[in-house]
Order: sequence, then structure tokens, then C-alpha cells
Amino acid sequence: MNVTFRQLRLFLALADTGSVSAAARAMHVTQPTASMQLREVSDAVGLPLYEVIGRQVHLTEAGHQLAATARGIVDRWEDFEQTVAGLQGLTRGRLRVAVVSTAQYFIPGLLGDFCTRHPQIDLSLEVLNRDGVVQRLRDNADDLYVMSMPPADMELEDRVFLSNPLVLIASAGHPLATRKRLTLNALAGERFLLREAGSGTRLATDRFLAAQGFEPRLRLALGSNEAIKEAVAARLGVAVISLHALRADSARRDLCVLPVQGLPIPSQWHLVHPKAKRLSPIARVFHAHLLAEAGKWAARQA
Repeated sequence: MNVTFRQLRLFLALADTGSVSAAARAMHVTQPTASMQLREVSDAVGLPLYEVIGRQVHLTEAGHQLAATARGIVDRWEDFEQTVAGLQGLTRGRLRVAVVSTAQYFIPGLLGDFCTRHPQIDLSLEVLNRDGVVQRLRDNADDLYVMSMPPADMELEDRVFLSNPLVLIASAGHPLATRKRLTLNALAGERFLLREAGSGTRLATDRFLAAQGFEPRLRLALGSNEAIKEAVAARLGVAVISLHALRADSARRDLCVLPVQGLPIPSQWHLVHPKAKRLSPIARVFHAHLLAEAGKWAARQA
């Protein structure tokens, strides 16, 4: 097969964006040029690589295999570029990190010093729900991933680097807000607001409540911590939320933590990547930085 490195990058951009026009923009070429180059790749492979249905690109099985191969080649080339830069005394390249949405409350604080030390690194940070991060992990789309509940069916390099206590919150005017100690049974009549099914907070909460033999009265499930906090403040119910998300709004006085026996629910933040993945030099530096700085950050928040 005669496929150029630039054509592989173009096809990878197509796989990532799902659009020929978006891939063309990403590669700074015109759409006709992109279409022609993609046809040449398909001709070289000898099989259809994608089809367009309703203006959306869908990869064929051969296309998925080529995308995975292209990603591996591009990643190895970027590793080489970073190695050469290191030999030249430089620190430049690209770092891709995907984190679950709750991590947005502390990851920027850990990134700041790293970006200051390495200003020439192009950092891409994807903030998604847990399902989105797990899918990117399965696709090997990034260098590193931050989540509280890594998938159990994958072989991962997994480092716990920060605690993620989950607390039960209510509106400041809630009748139970003045109690010094509560049991779960005292909440039997309360309406619970929960994160969406599949989120790390929801998985940990469901596991804890099931172990206690407590079935919450569910009012509704919400897809973000901000929506949860606003709904609780509006007295729509009580909710389990990460203490990191609550501390982000330390100035607000319309929420309180209920002192429920057995809480906070213990949880941890994990820094993971596939066990078979070879981290780039920059990813290794960031991995070490995050582990070293997490403890300092936690001490400042205490």
C-alpha cells in the first residue's frame, strides 16, 4: 500500500470528527482536496473505509482498523518528536487528558503549575461524563484519564492520587439541617436527587445505599453537579455529591452537609491508562507531576 503519513493524519481526523469538512479544516486543506485524498486512501487499502449517511460519516470495519493503526503510528511519531526535543534540551509536544466532569473542580489547579513549567506543551483537556471518558479510554484516544470509578473489565495502569469523599447535602433551611447526627433511616421520607446512571458518583452512591439496605425515594436524576446543587438549594430534595464540587461554591450559604452516619462515602480519584500503552515522555512527566502535586493540593484545601 502507498499511503502517506499526512493521509493517515487526515483519515484519523475524519475518524475523530465524523465529517469530511471538519477533517479538512483540522488539516488545513480544502474539502475537495480532503475528499480526493481520502478516496486515494480507500483505493490503496482496496476496501471501503467509510460511508456517509445523513451527512454523518460512519467507519466500516476496515476503517476502524485503519483508524486504530493510524492512531498508533501518529502516537509513536509524536513520542519520537518529544524524545528528540528532550535530547535538544526542549520540552514541547502535545498532551491529551480526558477527565470526568467532577474532576473539573480540581484538575485546573493541578494543571496550572505544569503549564507554567512547560509553556510549549500543547495541552488538550476533554471534560466529559464517565461514559464519555470510558469510551475514549477504550478507543485509546488520549494519553491519560482521570475518573473515580475505572472500568473493571480493562487491564489498566491505575494510580490513586486523591480522595473523593461523597457527602449528603440539603438546603440550609431543611428541617434536618440543625441535627448533630442522623441515620439513613431518618431520611426514609426524603426525595433523593441523584446523578445520572453510569456516573462515578451514582455508582458509588448506589453501592453504598445497597450495602446499607436503604432504598432512596428518587425524585429525579440530573446530569451535572451544578444542576444537583441548584435543585437542592431550591428544596427539591437531598443529594449525594462530591465534596470537591461543594467546596467549589464555598461562598454560597444555601447548602449544608447533613451529618449522616456512615458518610462521607469513601471514594478516590484514579489516574489511569491502558496497561499496554507506552506513555510519551511528556505524559510520563505529567503523570509524575500530578501524583506529586495532588497531596499538596489536598493539604491546601483542608
